[in-house]
Amino acid sequence: MIQKNSVQDYIRTIVDFPHEGIMFRDVTTLFSDPRGFRMAIDQMLLPYAGMAIDKVIGLEARGFILGGAIAHQLTKGFVPVRKKGKLPGTTISEEYQLEYGQAVVEIHDDAIQPGERVLLVDDLLATGGTAEAGIKLVERLGGQIVGCAFIVDLPDLGGRARLEGMGMDVHALCAYEGL
Repeated sequence: MIQKNSVQDYIRTIVDFPHEGIMFRDVTTLFSDPRGFRMAIDQMLLPYAGMAIDKVIGLEARGFILGGAIAHQLTKGFVPVRKKGKLPGTTISEEYQLEYGQAVVEIHDDAIQPGERVLLVDDLLATGGTAEAGIKLVERLGGQIVGCAFIVDLPDLGGRARLEGMGMDVHALCAYEGL
């Protein structure tokens, strides 16, 4: 068996998915391995050790897996940021740009209280559009983002620069060049 020493060792790359020329970074192989999953959660939490955090938000859908585990470790509440129409209560929405078109994410209007300190979590940072929309939702509810934690950063797509340009602290466990 091959020794796996980093989170990146657990991530599978699938060539030409979902389109030709795309190198898809598949974190499901990381999630399915107990040692790899534990390593990822521990490393995502490390930069925020000792920091006051009230809630963890996870971006749909893989951010739910990570966010739930991180919220559990912190003994804090978890809040999902979902695609439009998926939450049953009263929500607020934020529209953002996709490569071809637009999308909308929502959060319950009572999920974050004014002054709460929130950690945003997702599996992958690409253009940063979804994360930016999540940040704006939290801020509209009066919350403060204390950090943005990801497993994978795709720096060539500009998401990190976009979020840092908003004044966000961005932490990613690994980075891959290209698409």
